[in-house]
Amino acid sequence: MLTGKIIKQISNDYTVKIDNQILICKARGKFRNLGITPLVGDNALIDEKNNYILDILPRKNELIRPSIANVDQAVIIMSNKIPIFSLELLDKLLAIIEFNNIKPIIYVSKIDLLSKDEFAKLNTTLDYYRKIGYDVYTDLSIKNIFKDKVTVFVGQSGAGKSTLLNKLDSNLQLLTDDVSKALGRGKHTTRHVELINTLSGLVADTPGFSKISFIGMTKSDIRDSFIEFNRYKQNCEYKDCMHNLEVNCEIKNQIAKNEILISRYNNYIKFINER
Repeated sequence: MLTGKIIKQISNDYTVKIDNQILICKARGKFRNLGITPLVGDNALIDEKNNYILDILPRKNELIRPSIANVDQAVIIMSNKIPIFSLELLDKLLAIIEFNNIKPIIYVSKIDLLSKDEFAKLNTTLDYYRKIGYDVYTDLSIKNIFKDKVTVFVGQSGAGKSTLLNKLDSNLQLLTDDVSKALGRGKHTTRHVELINTLSGLVADTPGFSKISFIGMTKSDIRDSFIEFNRYKQNCEYKDCMHNLEVNCEIKNQIAKNEILISRYNNYIKFINER
């Protein structure tokens, strides 16, 4: 019995890396009975003679969409144009990633499509995210963040996840495609989650998406995942203030002082009203 890491899943076949050995394994039937699904990123006990996954070691975290476990950091790829830049999607992804105890990193692609004035306006918004503690990139200087990390790329279809990986490592030659002009969104070129050994770490390119939801999160979880709220919440009149209908809410006071970005607050209210 050996320990390995699941680096790819296609249907019922799991590719497992054990040191320098690669095995294609099946999952034991007990996982289905226990309601457990092995995920890419899982560390697992392997029957190397019969190519079976026998057990999954404890996970430090997991994401549902994309389905991956044991991630150190998530790079949120946001296109500024085609598909259009969406603060709502960015804030939703940040909240979900924060909730799952993964470090979020923001990367904005297709900067070359912006005019000088458009870039200045975008950068003003991005400066707010930098101010509250997020690493934000718009160029290839992002290449320095991957060493010894397990990183997942997330974002909508056509945002440029595979394109960025190809730019960072020209040996990868991942399949890319144009954004559909009729639909205004990208086509799925990545069909499965796979950990790729590159940039001195492991990086997962993932299928894009058009919708994502707060599965497993309560309204309070969403609130607590807006990291700048946590700086001021102790000054709210109510200990468990939801920063919505309550009076004497410090979050609202900080919005009035332009310390909290109004779009962040509006997205937060929208999110909790959806739960």
